[in-house]
Amino acid sequence: MSFFDQYNLKKIENLDLLAKQVVEGFIIGLHKSPFHGFSVEFAEHRLYNPGESTKNMDWKVYARTNKMFVKRYEEETNLRCQIIVDASSSMYFPETPGQETHQLNKLQFSSLAAASLMNLLKKQRDAFGLSVFDSSLQIQTQCKSSTSHYKLLLSQLENLINKPERNKSTSASTSLHQIADAIHKRSLVIIFSDMFEADESQEEIFSALQHLKHSKHEVILFDVVDQKLEIEFEFENRPYVFVDIESGEEIKLQSNEVKGYYQDKLRQMKNDLQQKCLQYKIDYVQADINKGFDQVLQAYLVKRSKMKI
Repeated sequence: MSFFDQYNLKKIENLDLLAKQVVEGFIIGLHKSPFHGFSVEFAEHRLYNPGESTKNMDWKVYARTNKMFVKRYEEETNLRCQIIVDASSSMYFPETPGQETHQLNKLQFSSLAAASLMNLLKKQRDAFGLSVFDSSLQIQTQCKSSTSHYKLLLSQLENLINKPERNKSTSASTSLHQIADAIHKRSLVIIFSDMFEADESQEEIFSALQHLKHSKHEVILFDVVDQKLEIEFEFENRPYVFVDIESGEEIKLQSNEVKGYYQDKLRQMKNDLQQKCLQYKIDYVQADINKGFDQVLQAYLVKRSKMKI
């Protein structure tokens, strides 16, 4: 069952509502999964320490409980998380005009996954920022935990979803270097990308990932794929015109004639990426857009449970 079918939707219209549904469903599912031991407590206050300022005291809570609690603000958060989304044209695959097939493309999946993570981070009073790149760095925000910041980032993601563009190339390495330079405090960096780089060598990408680790950040790379079409290459045995969404280049092929060669090349590329991530101690997760969002939120929780930032 697709996400659209699950929630009886025809298109993504309210990212906030969908993110809440994803997170609420995930938390309920935690109690029935091997991850039930994780604590998902969304504390909004901390106990007042005698002698400190009463400026942020929650007097309403005091009136109800006769206990003194202080509201927590972003400077008191336990975690800073920078979420990075690849918005190059290849992320609009598979193209589904009018959403007739009720299938998420890679950018919709990544945007909703990012929104769900932000929702979870906001509930936990952690700070989060957003970076978006294609051929250059398009959006770069600081980490905050306020509701207004959350809504601003959701509007930026919705704008990406609602205004798809062809012929946007990718420059992941340059953008990741810029992002690494811009994050001044140790953070968890979460990347959503299909890692298809037409104009860059794998070594340039590896160098950019290494830069993030050299800056002492913890990194999760979600390699976003359509498993059926991109990895398994499940096309009918007939002629196709394959179009490069980023360059517009077209090529006519009989799918079964190139399937073996394509899969070998792709497997080699993905294996190299996975090995480099292992070498740099980066968490690598191949995220299939057809398998929902638990794979993303579980990977985040596993990483979060191991971190002391």
